[in-house]
Amino acid sequence: MTPGWRLAHVLRDPSLVIAFSAREWTELFAVARAEQMAGTLAHRLQGLALPVQIERLVDDAIASAEQVRLAALWEAEMARRALAPLEVPVVLLKGTAFAAAGLSPSVGRNIGDLDILVPRDRIDEVEVALLAAGWEWVKPDPYDDAYYRRWMHELPPLIHRERDRMIDVHHTILPLTARITPDAPALLAASEPLENGLRHLSRSDMLVHAVAHLLADGDLAGGMRNLWDFHCLVQDGGVDGLAERARHHGLAAEMARAARLSHALYGTEVPSEWQRVTPLDRLYLRRLTARDGWGRQTRRLLRQAFYIRSHWLRMPPLMLARHLWTKYRKGYRSVG
Repeated sequence: MTPGWRLAHVLRDPSLVIAFSAREWTELFAVARAEQMAGTLAHRLQGLALPVQIERLVDDAIASAEQVRLAALWEAEMARRALAPLEVPVVLLKGTAFAAAGLSPSVGRNIGDLDILVPRDRIDEVEVALLAAGWEWVKPDPYDDAYYRRWMHELPPLIHRERDRMIDVHHTILPLTARITPDAPALLAASEPLENGLRHLSRSDMLVHAVAHLLADGDLAGGMRNLWDFHCLVQDGGVDGLAERARHHGLAAEMARAARLSHALYGTEVPSEWQRVTPLDRLYLRRLTARDGWGRQTRRLLRQAFYIRSHWLRMPPLMLARHLWTKYRKGYRSVG
């Protein structure tokens, strides 16, 4: 069993660790840290009879994840205060949304940037309010700024000058140049309120967003964590109406693939038509679990293929060639 698959099996059945050797423990936590799932793993192991050294690792990982959760919620509150005067719907996305809503994917989850979704016709007001509240541009380059504003699904990323925390302001969930165009107004309309005035996506749309992020807008980096989010959301609420909602957003095929991958990796309970893994799915599984015992990425050619695929999904060929050429020229520096 490869280290990546070992992590998946332990998340699925934590009791497997009882017979682990020292090497297997080392590899398990190395891969979990690399996949940003150490807190998730620790919570799954909590309560088992563990070696003393492992108990310390588990306690530390749980404490660290709690600090991350509190920091993420505080950053969401800061954004709420900055945007409250606008009376614009602000929808939390990804890890912060899970934490704010108290959903099971948030247990031990590592949370990075604050991601929010706002109506596209209000995004200029949101930008002005955030800049006035202390956020600054991360990408000052004029080409990058123009590229984000014209073609992407979000503003250029911002970072707060005092708290050193980033925020990504989305107006939809996939780039405007992508082949798939989810219904952003429908995402906003179906979003649900939190007690503090912020909002989160409906459970079905959380799954749609997870699938879009995992399979329609990236190279599967961090895919084990994103697929665990999918697994937890499905386990919490089932899949009733999910296929129809995914079809509405143009992500029916991606939803079916995510279900097959999650069933294969984590044993997610999904309908029989979403259980049979295809030969292409096996390549996705190889990419998802591409780690060695030190947590280092492996299968370089496969990772490169998925990297190329991610760009191909994001924009038409001619636009992609022009974009890559521009980035190459801007990054090139002659020697001597």
